[in-house]
Amino acid sequence: MRSFAIFVILCSAGSLTQLRAQISVQGGNPLMSVTTGTAGAQPVSVTNAATSLRWRKQNVITKITVSTSCPGQRFTLTVLATNLTYGVAAPQVTLFNGMPATNFVLNIPTGNPVHKTCTLQYTASATFAQGNSAELGNDVHAITYTLVAQ
Repeated sequence: MRSFAIFVILCSAGSLTQLRAQISVQGGNPLMSVTTGTAGAQPVSVTNAATSLRWRKQNVITKITVSTSCPGQRFTLTVLATNLTYGVAAPQVTLFNGMPATNFVLNIPTGNPVHKTCTLQYTASATFAQGNSAELGNDVHAITYTLVAQ
């Protein structure tokens, strides 16, 4: 079976200066390959939950947004916040090149503890019609998580 999509996720953290926000991605850049499928069916999606976000509490109720840059994107990538220590996860976000910042975690309270976290659950998928990365190249996402006042 040929590889249908490879996603390299380059995660970076953004912030608004007036909040003095501190947010970081823990666990490195996951590499995801959609490589298996069944005859007569689409390739099997791949999920990776090896990375997490860590941020400092703020003096106001905050939220985290997510956006990505992936010129020439051909395949599908989604992200979902799981295992939140504080706040409410927004529904799964489909990441696409040039998308506006989209709500990811909402209603993060101001109280202790100082550090709050969530797991980043990425799901990569491809269809036979989209082609494959061996012929078309890999999708490389530069994903930005931003902590802002809500």
